[in-house]
Amino acid sequence: MLNFELATNETIPSILEMMEQFYAIDQYPFDEEKNKKNLHLFINNPELGRLWLIKMEKQLVGYVCLAYCFSFEYGGRDAFIDELFIKTEFRNQGIGQQTMDFLENASMKLGVNSIHLEVEKHNEAGKKLYFKKGYSDTGRHLLTKAVVV
Repeated sequence: MLNFELATNETIPSILEMMEQFYAIDQYPFDEEKNKKNLHLFINNPELGRLWLIKMEKQLVGYVCLAYCFSFEYGGRDAFIDELFIKTEFRNQGIGQQTMDFLENASMKLGVNSIHLEVEKHNEAGKKLYFKKGYSDTGRHLLTKAVVV
């Protein structure tokens, strides 16, 4: 049985540890101080979204971050699954499916009309899960430009 607990300032060190593992998968740059600052900001401002720890009984197995947005096209509040990480030793056990179900239910309660996500092209397991859970490829390209370094 999985439990989803809202992240707190006290859980930031554990999240940073997992975040570093997550970023290493695709060799994303990991800046611990920047991420620590952003975690404090996100966790302490619920209007930005929610970050949950994923636990199996009392064992920490991952985390998931749902960041709020606003879209006229999607009818108001929408959200982006910014990060979903499950520790290697807990993968392929249905945790991703249960997490996606939890996110859908939580989103409805939080007034979110649509959920978006991105997945690496090589992540076949992720794509399989997301398509199975009803996500679709819109045929659009996600384009990004950093305006602050």
